[in-house]
Amino acid sequence: MSTIISITALASISSLGNDSKTIWENYLSEKHCFTKKYLDNQKTWVASLDENSQQIVAELQQSDVKYKSLDKSVLYAMVASRQAVENAGWDANSVFGINIGSSRGATDLFEKHFQEYLETGKAQTLASPTTTLGNISSWVGHDLQSTGPEISHSITCSTALHALLNGVAWLRAGMADKFLIGGSEAPLTDFTIAQMRALKIYSHSDEAYPNQALNLDKKLNSMILGEGAAVCCLEMGKKDNALAFIEGIGYATEILEHNISISAEATCFQKSMKMALQNTNPEEVDVIVMHAPGTKAGDLTEYKAIQKIFGESLPMLTTNKWKIGHTFGASGMLSVELAVLMLQHNQFIGVPFAKAQNQTKAIKKVLVNAVGFGGNAVSVLLGI
Repeated sequence: MSTIISITALASISSLGNDSKTIWENYLSEKHCFTKKYLDNQKTWVASLDENSQQIVAELQQSDVKYKSLDKSVLYAMVASRQAVENAGWDANSVFGINIGSSRGATDLFEKHFQEYLETGKAQTLASPTTTLGNISSWVGHDLQSTGPEISHSITCSTALHALLNGVAWLRAGMADKFLIGGSEAPLTDFTIAQMRALKIYSHSDEAYPNQALNLDKKLNSMILGEGAAVCCLEMGKKDNALAFIEGIGYATEILEHNISISAEATCFQKSMKMALQNTNPEEVDVIVMHAPGTKAGDLTEYKAIQKIFGESLPMLTTNKWKIGHTFGASGMLSVELAVLMLQHNQFIGVPFAKAQNQTKAIKKVLVNAVGFGGNAVSVLLGI
C-alpha cells in the first residue's frame, strides 16, 4: 500500500464486554460466551451483551428522548463510537467521516412495527425513519456532532470490513484525513433466528463448545448468532498513537451458483488474500483470523483457500466465533479487534478444541478475513 494508514483507536461492545482490558481477559479464558434464550419458539444458543454492556446501552437510550425509539443496532454503534472517538483524542474541531454498516439493520424494531401493523392495520409514525439502513451512521453522526460525510451500507457478513475498505479509499483519495468505520448488529430476534434455522446452519448442540468453528472434521453445522458493534478510527499517516497499521487490503466477489454459495476452495478468498499480500511475502504473516462461522462448508472452503495461498507453511489460524458467535455485519471488525489485541500483547489466541499451535516468534503481521452471502470477500493485513 502506497500510503500508511493508522488505526488510532478501536472500541466495541459485545458478549466479551466493552473495554479492552475486560475483552482481553475474556479472550484469555477458554470459556465461550453463549447462553440459551427462548427464541423462535425454542431454547436457542446466543451470545448476548454482558450485563454491564446492557446497562450502558439502557442508560444511553434513556439519556435523550430522541434515543428512546432507536433500535439496538443503532444504540450499540453509538456506545462503541463514543468510546473510540474519545480514545483517539478526536474533539469538537475534528472533521471525520463515518461509515458504519449492518447486515440486518433495525431487525428488532422492524419485526415489532410489522407485527403491530398486522394486528392493527396501522404503522407508527416513526416506523420508517427508525428502521432505514442509514439509521446507524446518521444517529452516530448526530450523537458525536460530526460534520463529515455519513455513509451506511449492507454487504452481509463482510459489511464492517467493506467499511474499512471505504474508509481507506477516502483517506488515500485525499478526501478526508480521518474516518470512523465499523459495523453493528442486533440479530437476536425470533425471525432472524428462524431464518438461520431455515438454512439448516444453526447449532443445536449441547456439547461443551456448541459452536465448532475451525473444527474441520465436524459433521453438523454449528453457527450461533451474537450481537454487538465494533468500530475503529482511521487516520492518514504513521501516527505515534497507532494501535496498528493497515498494510494491505484485498477484496473479491464470486459468481453465484445459488443464493448462499461459495466455491469448494473459496476463490473469492484466494483473490482477496492475494491482493492484500501483494506487497508482502506470505511467510511474513504470523496469524490469520479466519471468518470461519462454524458451518461445515464455510470453514472448510476458507481453509482450502488459505492452503492455496500459503502452501504447506501455514500461519497460525484462529477465529473468535467459537466464543462470541457470528455477529453478521459487525463480525469483521470484532475480528480486527482480536487481531490488534494479539499484536499489542504479542500473544496468540487459539481455538481451545482445535489442534494446538505453538507461537515460535513475535506476532508482527495478522491477516483478517471476512465473507458474506454472495461471496463478497475482504482481507485486511495489519501490522505493527
